[in-house]
Amino acid sequence: MADAIGVYASRLTPRGVRIETHAARTTVEAYLASVPPAARMVLLDERGFQHDSASFAEQMNAWQLASEDVHLMVGPSDGWEGHGEGADRISLSPMTMPHELAAVVLVEQVYRATEILRGSAYHRA
Repeated sequence: MADAIGVYASRLTPRGVRIETHAARTTVEAYLASVPPAARMVLLDERGFQHDSASFAEQMNAWQLASEDVHLMVGPSDGWEGHGEGADRISLSPMTMPHELAAVVLVEQVYRATEILRGSAYHRA
């Protein structure tokens, strides 16, 4: 899964998107504290808003236009319960999946969003 994330990370770097991974043993508090205070946190949460690819691309465009430093964060194994209050939340699916797989899906959707915004043929809706 690290290889898949690396492939998309290399594709996204020229577009100004940086992928940062954190050690699995990082505490929730340390993970949240790693985000700069002025940055926007978007937590992946099963109860979060579910975008389709086109609406996620629109959201990505809004973040880019606002020049926000946005951190999309795959959560701890026990979820975000009691943490990250006030942060936006999105859901990739109502299905449960391993965190590493969720990270791959998220990074691919970020890449897909950039392709949608570019008008490429990558996304065939």
